[in-house]
Amino acid sequence: MFSIFKKDPTKKLKKQLALKLESAMQAQRNGDIKTYSTLSYEADEIDKKITEIENNTAS
Repeated sequence: MFSIFKKDPTKKLKKQLALKLESAMQAQRNGDIKTYSTLSYEADEIDKKITEIENNTAS
């Protein structure tokens, strides 16, 4: 009934994901492959959390 007042639980995570991917891209452009791989891994973990939350919410 009051679903319009519920916050999107993935909104904050999606924002973090976008920032991580942006930072990873900048690191890659600067030739810092170690930082790029670390940021990419962290972005992948955030994406897994988003997928998990979305799957639990859909069920």
